Amino acid sequence: MPDLNENAQLDTSQVEDVRGAGCGFGGGGLPIPGGRVGGGIVGLLITLVLGFLGYNGVVSRTGGEDQPGDLAEECAVENEQRFERADWRNLAYVNSIQAYWGSASPEALGQPYQMTTTRFFSDVVNTGCGQATSGVGPFYCPADSHVYIDLRFYQELAGRFGATGEFAEAYVVAHEYGHHIQNLVGTSEQVHRAQQRDPDNANRYSVMLELQADCYAGAWATHAAETKDMKGNRLFDALTERDITEALRAAAAVGDDAIQRKSGGRIDQESWTHGSSEQRQAWFTTGYKSGDPKRCDAFSGAA
Repeated sequence: MPDLNENAQLDTSQVEDVRGAGCGFGGGGLPIPGGRVGGGIVGLLITLVLGFLGYNGVVSRTGGEDQPGDLAEECAVENEQRFERADWRNLAYVNSIQAYWGSASPEALGQPYQMTTTRFFSDVVNTGCGQATSGVGPFYCPADSHVYIDLRFYQELAGRFGATGEFAEAYVVAHEYGHHIQNLVGTSEQVHRAQQRDPDNANRYSVMLELQADCYAGAWATHAAETKDMKGNRLFDALTERDITEALRAAAAVGDDAIQRKSGGRIDQESWTHGSSEQRQAWFTTGYKSGDPKRCDAFSGAA
């Protein structure tokens, strides 16, 4: 388990648990009209259409993390087991990632950071981008600026794709917040315009966008142990090489070539939307080794 600080005061306002009410998470439904993903405005929102995996997977219905229940005990700092739950670990990751970008975005990218929330959901969720299912994997919706995660995805990531370890979860969350940064600085809109001008290379532009998000995730990981809660406590006691290995293993597991191989199909580079395992690992490593978001220009060449 990542060495999270048991004394950290987590900001629960950064997560909305729309699976049900519980423990200070913002609950209730979403006041967003439903609609199918794809077509119309959603043509602009490629990060949602493609999802994290870029395939229409099926999240297993095994219970556990998809049941919010009464989380009152898990809320307490005194509960030494709180980070054994995926929802509380992910809340800590969200707090750390946003604390990092709060300073890194204006300093490195010249763009003031705008806080947003992650929404935990089960099965189906209505978003500003339309209705989405768990099958798309974790995703970011530029229309409402929220990250969406069905926590059972991590069971799929470990069981089906072999990306075990809890820092694999942190990589996923950090990647999605990388899309939030792209939305804030205008990269997502620039990619959309490029795809409209050059539809034959739409997938190639998508790959670049995803690889940059991987690089942004790596940049956060470099500084994760420096991030602090609202009271100045570190959110992580430390990050280890094992954590980074888990992130890299997850990046490899969700490469387009790895997914095509796992699905039993042929390796078709022309259909890739997220990049190969090697590319995803390379760009995460670029961000991690440099710790500098300015080094994450996946549009200009190799990592």
